[in-house]
Amino acid sequence: MAEEKKANQKENTNNPATQEKEGAKSVYAKKKMEKSRSRRTKRTDRVPDEFEQRILDIARVTRVMAGGKRMRFRACVAVGNKKGKVGVGLDKGADVTIAVTKAVNDAKKKMIDVPIVNDTIPHEIFYKLGAARILLKPARRGKGVIAGGAARSVIELSGIKNITSKILGTNNNVNVAKGTIAALDNLKKVEVSKKKDPATGSGQAGQTKKGDKKDEAKHKDEVKHKDKKKENK
Repeated sequence: MAEEKKANQKENTNNPATQEKEGAKSVYAKKKMEKSRSRRTKRTDRVPDEFEQRILDIARVTRVMAGGKRMRFRACVAVGNKKGKVGVGLDKGADVTIAVTKAVNDAKKKMIDVPIVNDTIPHEIFYKLGAARILLKPARRGKGVIAGGAARSVIELSGIKNITSKILGTNNNVNVAKGTIAALDNLKKVEVSKKKDPATGSGQAGQTKKGDKKDEAKHKDEVKHKDKKKENK
């Protein structure tokens, strides 16, 4: 019986119809392999997301319905690129991963631009949001980020390297994160202009606030007025 099976197999392999089928299968298999390889290369060639995310708070919440209690998860996530853009998102989902992804999408919609001058903030600010009170102070180079809790995560993701901060009032991570974002959003924008040195004549990057331009214009008008008085005399 075994010898007969072997003989039948040899006859089938020598048959041209079976050879054509095997050839068609091999060609189809090669095409399939090439497609899967191209898909894999496409996935690996994707540009990585420039935003970094940090989970600030995860809590299990319940909602009382007609049939009983419905359990869900709430996630608070901070997202930033460490180059002056940061945002905080809060959302709920049936699972932790769903809640985190929804919170990340929410944070990307609420991004703010943080004014950074010499790796710190331009001026001191005290902001109150609900029960949270946030105090932010600029610091010299080499001081580092002096902050704790959710405020530290938000400040680091914004790209500020030197700052002194204090959380007053509540210790709730969600309120602290929202208060820190609001404080950073209320910072005054600073314009960077180039000033020339009288000695070297080279341009240096200087910091001028919006009000400085008005002062310069007033000074020029006063000089002109004095020159006219001299001419009249």
